[in-house]
Amino acid sequence: MNPILISLPLSLLAAILIILGDSPSREFRALAGTTRDRSLVRSRLSELGRHTQSDYEEFRYLQILYVGISTLVLLTLFLLRGTSIGVIALLCAVGGGLTYLMMDRNLTSEVKKQRSVIEAEFPAIIEMLTLAISAGESPLTALKRIAENSHGNLSRRFREVISRVHQGIAFHAALDLMGRDLNSPIVRRFIDSLVNAMVRGAPITEVLTRHAQEAREHQRNRILAAAGKAEISMMIPVVFLILPISILFALWPSLTNLNLFAS
Repeated sequence: MNPILISLPLSLLAAILIILGDSPSREFRALAGTTRDRSLVRSRLSELGRHTQSDYEEFRYLQILYVGISTLVLLTLFLLRGTSIGVIALLCAVGGGLTYLMMDRNLTSEVKKQRSVIEAEFPAIIEMLTLAISAGESPLTALKRIAENSHGNLSRRFREVISRVHQGIAFHAALDLMGRDLNSPIVRRFIDSLVNAMVRGAPITEVLTRHAQEAREHQRNRILAAAGKAEISMMIPVVFLILPISILFALWPSLTNLNLFAS
C-alpha cells in the first residue's frame, strides 16, 4: 500500500485550509454564497423564513462541507482498501453527488412540511380574523391581535407582516410579500382577495367568510386524501402478510391429512 496515496486526503485538506486563510469558515461561507442558485434554494429558504444572504451562505456552506467530508471519508476508506484510482474517483464522485442531492431533498421536504402545517393552521386563523374584523377592528389591528395572541408558523408570518408595516412598507405590499414567500395556492388566493378588497373598498367580511369556507373544504379534502392513502398502505400488510398466513393455517390440516392418506 502506497503511503503517499494514504496521506493524499490530509494533504488536500491542509491545502484548502491554507488557501482559505486565517478564517476558513468566513472565507468558505463567502465563497459558497457566490455559487449559482440553479435549484431555487433562495426561494425555498425564503419560504422557511430565511431571507438574508447569510442564510443562503450558511446553507451552501453546510452543503459543500458535508459533500467534502463524505468525499474525504470515502477517499480514505478506499485508499486503505487498496482500490484502484479510477474506481475511487468514480465512487467518491457518486458519494459526493448523493450527499449534495440528499441535503437538497431535505430542504424540499422541510418546505413541504411547513407548507402543510401552515395550510392546516389556515382555516382557524382566518376564522379568528373574520370574527375580529366583524367586531369592528381594522384588518391591520385584527392581524396584529392574532399575531400576538396565537402561536404557529402562520402567526409568525403575520408577525413578519406587522414588522414590515412598522418599517414603513404599506400593509397590502407586506401582505403581498408574505404571499410570494409562501408557495401555497390557498394562502396566495386569500391574500390576493384581501388585498383587492382593501384597495377597491369591497366588504372584507364577505371575502374572509368565503375564504374561511374554502379553507375548511380544502382541509376536509386533504384529510380525506390522507385517509385514502392510509387505507391503501394498511392493505399492504393485510394482503401480503396476514392473508397468506391465514390461508396457510386453513389449508395446513387438509394438506397434512392428504399426506397421511397418501402414505
